Amino acid sequence: MSNTHIIILGYMGCGKSTIAKKLTSVLGFSHVDLDKQIELSIKMSISDFFNINGEIEFRKIEKKILEKSLKSKTQTIISLGGGTPCYYDNMDFILKVSNNVFFINTSLDELTDRLFKEKDSRPLIKSFQSKDSLKEFVAKHLFERIVYYKRSNHTIKDENKSLEDLCNEIISKII
Repeated sequence: MSNTHIIILGYMGCGKSTIAKKLTSVLGFSHVDLDKQIELSIKMSISDFFNINGEIEFRKIEKKILEKSLKSKTQTIISLGGGTPCYYDNMDFILKVSNNVFFINTSLDELTDRLFKEKDSRPLIKSFQSKDSLKEFVAKHLFERIVYYKRSNHTIKDENKSLEDLCNEIISKII
């Protein structure tokens, strides 16, 4: 493997953190869950930080922690937040650092089902009362973000694959 980092990205609820944890155990790499690192840094939940400080302040902190994580010399699997690649020059920086950037492409219906169950813990979607309104929001958001996600070196289609199958597919594509 020629690169130090494997980057896992995609829309919220696609399974980035779960996949990264499994890859970490299989490959023996370190794991950085960007959202968890941010919470450690700000000493509160992302949801609380959003409510108090807003998204712009959150994105500034996110960028700093992303850059610090990507500069590490340790072999690391980094699971990004859903919006991370879409702000500032984050995606350009990610692609300069690694050839192993994986977009986990999950269907709109699957994302909506997963997210509706856990919406209370996600600041961007907690106010949605119906699955239909959430689906409409996710579709619009995906439309805006997909251009960034598709810049990844690899696209992994979720298509109801098991965690093991998703990880094996990623491992088979690592450069």
